[in-house]
Formats: sequence, C-alpha cells, structure tokens
Amino acid sequence: MSVEGVTTPIRLVTVVGARPQFVKAGAVSRAIAAHNAAPAPRSIIEKIVHTGQHYDANMSDVFFQELGLPAPAYHLGVGSGSHGAQTGAMLAGIERVLLDERPDWVLVYGDTNSTLAGALAASKLGIPVAHVEAGLRSFNRRMAEEINRVLTDRVSTRRYCPTRRAVANLAAEGMHDGVVQCGDVMYDSVLHHAARASAKSRVLERCGVAPREYVLATVHRAENTDDGERLGAIMAALAQADVPVILPLHPRTRARLGEGAASGGSLRLIDPVGYLDMLALERHARAIISDSGGVQKEAYFFRVPCVTTRPETEWVELVEAGWNRLVDADRLRVREGIAWALDFSPPTAGDGLYGDGRAAERIVADLAAA
Repeated sequence: MSVEGVTTPIRLVTVVGARPQFVKAGAVSRAIAAHNAAPAPRSIIEKIVHTGQHYDANMSDVFFQELGLPAPAYHLGVGSGSHGAQTGAMLAGIERVLLDERPDWVLVYGDTNSTLAGALAASKLGIPVAHVEAGLRSFNRRMAEEINRVLTDRVSTRRYCPTRRAVANLAAEGMHDGVVQCGDVMYDSVLHHAARASAKSRVLERCGVAPREYVLATVHRAENTDDGERLGAIMAALAQADVPVILPLHPRTRARLGEGAASGGSLRLIDPVGYLDMLALERHARAIISDSGGVQKEAYFFRVPCVTTRPETEWVELVEAGWNRLVDADRLRVREGIAWALDFSPPTAGDGLYGDGRAAERIVADLAAA
C-alpha cells in the first residue's frame, strides 16, 4: 500500500506460546530483520504475542534469550488449564491485541492451542492468517494437536508447508490456493545455532556423559503423560536401557510422576534445558527416544536415529526413509526400538527431506509480496 509515493510497512502480529514455536519464530524474525535491512518494496513490522502456554522460565524465557528473539510486545500469561479454558482465555486475549494493533497479517506456528487461538481470533476479525508448518497430518483425531492443525489450515490464507507430503495432504482436503512449499524453518534454526551450541554448551559435562555414549529421551505429550500405564511403560523401558538415558523433565511429566521422581537404573532425570543445550544433547546422542514432533526432526538433522513413543507421526517421511521407528508406548517395543537405535546403520535414503535451510527467507518474501 502506498500513500503519495510512500510505501507503508506490513504490520505483522506473530502468536507463539510453546518452546517449539519460539524456535520457529526465531528463524522467521531473523529473516524479517534481513528483509528490512535490504532494499525492499515494503518493510515488515513484527510484534510478538506470547500467550504464556509455556510459562516456566526454563521452557520460555531462556529460549527468547538464546534465540535472540525480540521481546514479546504482549505477554498474555494464560498458563496451563484444560484445553477449553486455555484456548478460550488465549482467544479473548489475542482478540484484544488484534483490535488494538489492526495488523495486516497474523502469523501462527505448528499445532498448539496458541496456534488455534491465534488463527480463530484473526479470522473472526477478518485478518488474514499465515500458518507455518501447514498441511501436517497424523490422521489421529483423538490428538488435540491434529484438530488444531486441521482447523488452523482451514481458516488460513497462506499455508506454508515444510514438505511435499504436507502439500499433498492439503490438496486431498481441497486446499490449493495460498499453498507454498517452503521447507522447514526448524532446519533453518538448527543450521544457524548448531555451531553456537557446540561452542557454548557444557550440558554433557553437567550430565556426566560423553558423546555417543548416551541416549536422549523426551516425554511430554498428553497421550503419554496423562495415561499412567503408558507413562509407566515408557519410563520402565528407559530405565532398562544398556546405556545412560538423559531425560529432561517437561513440567507436565514431572507433575504426573510427582515431585519426588528420581533417577533409577539407566535413567537420569534432569530439569528442562535451553535450546542450545538441547541441540548439544541431540547432536551427540547415540539415539533419541521421543514423542515430540520437533525432536524427531532435529534427530534427523543431526543424523541420529529416533524412536518415537507414539502409534503414528505427522513426520511420516522419517519413518519411510528409515530414520525413525514408531513403537507406541509398549514396554517391549520401546526396548526393542532402543536396541535397534543403538545398533543403527544410517540408511542411504532421506536426504533433503526438509529443504535447504532457507524456508524462513521464502516465507518472508512471500508475505512481503502477498
């Protein structure tokens, strides 16, 4: 838009709330800064809204510091709660921000309640929504994340897909317009921060492990933490591994295990770690056991085998290429998966699954031209 020869900037509100979104937003914010520093028809003014879905300092503040993210212009402080209560509080808070800011675009990431709340608030106010990580499907409608993905894609104007499969999923659902295959912004972030992590992190020394002599584990999804039988099976299998297992405890997992949860057998429980420490732990692990979508991909970026404690994954190409194995939460299958990963031979397939590390650049260029 121009007024008397003056090009007005694009006003962008970015909604984040959980640590994987901080990582993705960091990549796009860097690309925005680069776009604004270069001769460009329209600059982009970004304001970040932090819903407070992840509110623990180790799950939130440290990520903003390490990623160099701009401080949030708004912090809603919603915190935890049931899906309905949490999403409703976010919806009301984001709506107030959007009424004040009147942005040209609202940018959302991934599949959390923050994602859905941001998309709904914007669409009801007639503000275009851009969804980063569009088109992912696990085809398990029992997962809140799957519902969030599907609904967010439906109300989005621009849908930024990390993979060809994501584009195909949208096409199968009748969504063809505004679909852009751009690559994965998490790959951008890993490429940018991996060297910093190697130089700065001392997490292996703190944990008392050496490179390639431990397994890294994460457990945080509600389907695993809220089911005592599933959580117990996973924890028992991890404790019986043949090598040390480092498990940074997500607050939800710690709450389910109880504050008195202690290390035992091969299992070593630690507090949540920052992004650089997490990258270091992933990069030097012999294997990774996780129910996290982001960790599955980061394992692949570092060419570390991953065992996923879910019956399905939205990152199906990792399973098809042989980098990931699905074991659900069955104790025997988890143990078999660990054995497979410890004796892993890298497959020849699977190069370039998530782009070339320039996804954020493509997203920003597309938004600036839209």
